[in-house]
Amino acid sequence: MDTGILARIMDDVLEYGGDYRIERLDLGRQHEDESRALVEISADESELLDRILMRVQVHGANAVDPGTATTRSAPADGVFPDDFYSTTNLETLVRLDREWLRVRQPEMDCGLVVTEEDGRPVVDTVPVSDVRAGDTVVCGAHGVRVELPPVAPRGEEDDFGFMSSAVSSEKPQALLVRQIAERMREVKAAGQKVLWVGGPAVVHTGASPAMVRLVRAGYVDVLFAGNALATHDIESSLFGTSLGVDLAKGSGVPHGHEHHIRAINTIRREGSIAAAVTSGVLTGGVMHAMVQAGKPFVLVGSVRDDGPLPDVYTDVIEGQRAMRAELPNVGFAIMVATMLHSIATGNILPASIPLVSVDINPATVTKLADRGSAQAMGIITDIGLFLEQLARELAPE
Repeated sequence: MDTGILARIMDDVLEYGGDYRIERLDLGRQHEDESRALVEISADESELLDRILMRVQVHGANAVDPGTATTRSAPADGVFPDDFYSTTNLETLVRLDREWLRVRQPEMDCGLVVTEEDGRPVVDTVPVSDVRAGDTVVCGAHGVRVELPPVAPRGEEDDFGFMSSAVSSEKPQALLVRQIAERMREVKAAGQKVLWVGGPAVVHTGASPAMVRLVRAGYVDVLFAGNALATHDIESSLFGTSLGVDLAKGSGVPHGHEHHIRAINTIRREGSIAAAVTSGVLTGGVMHAMVQAGKPFVLVGSVRDDGPLPDVYTDVIEGQRAMRAELPNVGFAIMVATMLHSIATGNILPASIPLVSVDINPATVTKLADRGSAQAMGIITDIGLFLEQLARELAPE
């Protein structure tokens, strides 16, 4: 009741054209008590009922008797059967031959494909672009169950609990930074990876040195970004500017507007960012630190890009595949100063991975949550100040 899940389920049933009847409602009396609801959902057609059942699973609602999953063959490459099960980013289980199988790497808006490994069935989330003719695809909502991440009782939230309230800039930033730093330490101690998603404001705000310290201290295991972050980071290393603005003085320089495209041209001449580091052409900055530390980065471009840099994926489907390939063993994700890349990354992350979005624009954090990443927690602040504070916590000079 505290989370409003029941109200959202009822709204979705009616919005999809179905009906519901609450058969039983057991409300917890204390903050630590669970509440349970038994809801009968009906629809005029079985196909519509299946769609409603799939929809309410987004909120963690499961059928009392889920039955056994139905599977059909994909009719063509890049095409699911019409009644395929559309996934959520929640932990998901599929019942096949009386056995519940946990889906590997949950992701929203995909299908479930059954294969065999070592003679046993396994279930994976597969995007529609990657399904192949003849693949065994789970169809309908029967035999599928989801699990919500555990929710702490009111008043007993962990350090991050109060951050999940409405997005606001009126929160104690120093405390939030310390909590994020502590969570990163815990993730690293558990042998998991910290994923960063960054925008060019990391460079524009003069925060590159702080980011470099975090990379060298081992708190940046994977970096997702676009052409812009890498380009302006390299521009700042080669010319001391970002978008032609002197980062030391905060003022424009003669011919500064050319610097970013000249930086791109320099790296294209070398063949790659790593090659530029090896040859000694690129001697500083975030991308240099990532190469030196042997940490992977995935740069995916857009129609707006100049160049782009030779390391940038210009095929977005290939870029998505490269991003997904880096997700196993990620235990924490932090997204700074980028709306589109944050949403794109949030869409492929399981709901079980804690996700923090940092931006000076509240709309960025709100849109991330609105597009399905309900686990996103937001900090509204200047990126330069935030990264400097975080670097002081994790990588003091």
